[in-house]
Amino acid sequence: MSGISGPPACHKSLDDALDVGLADIVRHTGASTGVLYLIEEEEPAMRLVALCGLPLEFTAPWHRVSLTASLPLTDAIREDRFVWVGCQDDLAHRYPRTAAVLPYRIAFAAIPLTGVRRCWGGIVLMWPADVPREATPRERGYITSSARRLARLLDDAPHPPTLPDRPHVVPANAPVRPVLPGLAAAEYLERLPEGALSLDLEGRITYITTTAARLLGRSADQLLGTRPWQALPWLDDPVYEDRYRTAVISRAPLSFTAVRPPDHRLKFRFYPDVSGISVRITSHAEQTPPGPREATVHRAPVARTGRMYQLTHLSAALTETVSVRDLVDLVAREILPAFGAQGLTLWAAEAGRLKVIGFHGYPADAIARIDGLPLHTDLTPAGQVLASGTPAFFSSPAEMAARHPEAPQISGKQAWAILPLTIRGRAVGCCVLSYNRPHTFTADERAVLTALAGLIAQALDRARMYDAQQHLAHGLQKALLPRALPAVAGLDIAARYLPASHGIEVGGDFYDLLRLDDTSAVAVIGDVEGHSIAAAALMGQVRTAIHAHVTAGATPDQVLARTNRLLAELDSDLLVSCLYAHLDLAAREIALASAGHVPPLLRLARHHARVLDDIEPGPLLGIDALAHYPVTMVSLPADATLALYTDGLVEVAGTDTTQVTASLVGHLAGTDDTDLEGLIDGLVHHTWPTGRHTDDIAVLLLRAS
Repeated sequence: MSGISGPPACHKSLDDALDVGLADIVRHTGASTGVLYLIEEEEPAMRLVALCGLPLEFTAPWHRVSLTASLPLTDAIREDRFVWVGCQDDLAHRYPRTAAVLPYRIAFAAIPLTGVRRCWGGIVLMWPADVPREATPRERGYITSSARRLARLLDDAPHPPTLPDRPHVVPANAPVRPVLPGLAAAEYLERLPEGALSLDLEGRITYITTTAARLLGRSADQLLGTRPWQALPWLDDPVYEDRYRTAVISRAPLSFTAVRPPDHRLKFRFYPDVSGISVRITSHAEQTPPGPREATVHRAPVARTGRMYQLTHLSAALTETVSVRDLVDLVAREILPAFGAQGLTLWAAEAGRLKVIGFHGYPADAIARIDGLPLHTDLTPAGQVLASGTPAFFSSPAEMAARHPEAPQISGKQAWAILPLTIRGRAVGCCVLSYNRPHTFTADERAVLTALAGLIAQALDRARMYDAQQHLAHGLQKALLPRALPAVAGLDIAARYLPASHGIEVGGDFYDLLRLDDTSAVAVIGDVEGHSIAAAALMGQVRTAIHAHVTAGATPDQVLARTNRLLAELDSDLLVSCLYAHLDLAAREIALASAGHVPPLLRLARHHARVLDDIEPGPLLGIDALAHYPVTMVSLPADATLALYTDGLVEVAGTDTTQVTASLVGHLAGTDDTDLEGLIDGLVHHTWPTGRHTDDIAVLLLRAS
């Protein structure tokens, strides 16, 4: 990976300059492969525009990639940094989806093309297995400076770069090596007792000796220019084509044995480099047991290895979907571009009708016309496909109109793949991929789409179950929380409950506000341990108990002590934290009692806020039936804001809670937001800027006026 720095020469166009720049980086770093991506303007995605060192078909799963995907390059772009993945184990740990599709001993580097005004895209480089696990500072420096030069080219261009439908294949310009004269080299190889042939990076035979042709059972004229696994039926197996792909990507020698019918064992040895693969073929002396001759063997049609890798990539992506919305986004982002489609509709049968549960690439009014149609409608083949379980493919509007005359006018599309989504014979829905232009579906494409439909069916079944459970859980949580908080004179109030970003079970966080009289109120917030129906039920009992004791006129310490005794009598395995605040607006003071709850925050004025960590907490509710709960008095001047919250707001994995709380205090003190709802937004965003909080969060803000 050593290199010589220097700017690329001037070229007649930006595309040429980018291609040459990519080839220079590949050549000077010793990389086996380089790919260049540019970000699309319209969507948060990037497109592969140039490729060096690999056949085009290898990159089919990655011609268009979402910037939200978990890949080395997307991480490099999002975080504006150099990303190095030094080995296959590292790749599997950090990027399992990528490792599933590239199970090779290779190293990766990814670098963004960051210009003055924007990030234009990025470059990915790959090296063979013998590269050290870590890039040296010099190597990182060269790659980084090369990326900056390309970014400057893009910055200085008078027009944005064009994004081609198919990437440019850029020659790597392999170094010149001394070779034998052509005739002498051929004579040398012909005299050897073993066969020899040469494959280019596309897998085509560019040279073959007489011995190799004899061992393969065909003449040299029949084999030249062909791919072995396509020209020789006994090599037409994805296993053998995968060996070729492994050699091209890893640049490491490998070998395998294949049987030429009826029983002739041949040993193939691959020796790859940047220009192609040299292949040695030898005959094994031992013979395999007699088997059926080729003419009597009935082979099932097999999808090409490129399609299989694409299917592996897409199936890995489908395992990451959680909700139906996730599934629709994934299909639109990765599956539609992979098959050249532009439109998507996902259907399910509900109460004898076709319900559209997700769509992409259609205007809303077109979907409204077909949503809720009877299962046996003639307007679309979706119902028939769903009922029969047999996929249907229509290559043109004429084909569709012959069976469903109105369908082309409704959708405005030109070709359709209608795929039944079934699991163990049970129909869960129907997926329709549509095209803006007529499209011929090859046998290979139909086979892969049919296989993909099974994977989408499983993902859809999981997603609909998740959505249903999520809806139930959130409905239960909403029912257990107060529908509305009472108005209290002299007090501005805002509250928020946010369920955890992951998981489908209801949580135990709760809050409440009770108006006692014209000048006093009680605020309470708490957290029941766990995420379950039991936690939600216990939360409801705690709220009811607190209501009863407050109404009976109990003091703050008595409310917590009596509620604690109730939980001890219930003998629940779950513990509860709780913070009770009695607000006396006339006296401008608060009486606080805590049962192991996180301390509240108090903002007294602009640029002045603090944690009320001087509150002496009692034990969690439900531990000790005889526990006492001390009361702490705190002043509440005009315009002061009291912030009660649950631990989900401040507990961040790998970070000290005290530091997170201190940072939250700094935000509360420095914010100019006077709107309490906006203030809640700011508090949550400050700790969880991506919105992916790992626990439920409840926040209750009270401001004295």
